[in-house]
Amino acid sequence: ERPPGAPDNVALLLFFVFWYAGNMKYNEYNTAALNAVGGKTSGLTMTVATMQLGVCAVYAFIMWAVKINPAKLFGLQMPEKQSVPKSTQADLIKSIPLAFCAAGAHAATVFALGGDPLFGQIVKSAEPVLAAVVGTIFYNKAPSFYKVCCLPIIVGGVAFASLKKGDDGSYSLKFDTTALVFGMLANSFAAFKGGENSKLLADKGIAERYGGVGNQFAVTQIVGFFILLPILYVTEGAMLPTFFEKLKTDSSLQFNLLMSGLCFYIYNELATYTLKVTGAVTASVANTAKRVIVMVYMAAVTGKVLTNEQKMGSAIAICGVLLYSLIDDLLKGKKKAKSS
Repeated sequence: ERPPGAPDNVALLLFFVFWYAGNMKYNEYNTAALNAVGGKTSGLTMTVATMQLGVCAVYAFIMWAVKINPAKLFGLQMPEKQSVPKSTQADLIKSIPLAFCAAGAHAATVFALGGDPLFGQIVKSAEPVLAAVVGTIFYNKAPSFYKVCCLPIIVGGVAFASLKKGDDGSYSLKFDTTALVFGMLANSFAAFKGGENSKLLADKGIAERYGGVGNQFAVTQIVGFFILLPILYVTEGAMLPTFFEKLKTDSSLQFNLLMSGLCFYIYNELATYTLKVTGAVTASVANTAKRVIVMVYMAAVTGKVLTNEQKMGSAIAICGVLLYSLIDDLLKGKKKAKSS
């Protein structure tokens, strides 16, 4: 007998909606939290990124305490049970590389979006380029020849988005250095995270003891938080008294820090629910569409207008990403049709 709640197809649609909405709101709350501490020059960006993972860690502990994961309520379905994983100390040690890469990707993304929320998103769209390089060199997972052919389109799009037209009509490279450097760093960490995640889940014993992807994500966020703490202390420790003074008195900072952490956790969980039951093609299109929607939304929220070069460059890069994601499936279908 099917459990009470919305049918699976309705739930899937709602997971899509709230995944997108959660991602958009995360970007909005993250920008507001960074502005509340003084922006990218405040010297508190790592603090904001670390505290967001702190919120994720607290949320995970609360779920284990009540033994319920409420994420499925977003799909109008009954919440799932979520007990503390039966992971061993050895499992946790093996999880550290994944948690380090996940925490690094998160922190670098916060720096990139703090530099320029829109250009940061454009740079983040180049993630497949780093994934191809890292996969080939470190994990013996080279992309196909056709995927490699798509990489120059993505790189070209990001490069074109970095151009600025001068008064004399000539073009020169002009971009937010923070967004570019940390966006590419985030892409690198994300590429390693994908490789480490595959490596970890290849051990069926670890996957079984985790008791599901929900617990694995929870543990990754908690370990990631503790990894960022010493980095925070070394890089921004001197600014911590200033941060806590602001946190005590600034309700905007309190609200946006809490909500950015919660949205980050929840939209990632909803993305997992969604992508687990859709095919590779749907997942690729969904991820590409999400990037476009978030950029349009952040342009509206920040009031910052994309230049013509950024519009065209981001369109080229995002189309390149979509083609990269789909090309093997498209060509496979053609080959099958020919052989039959």
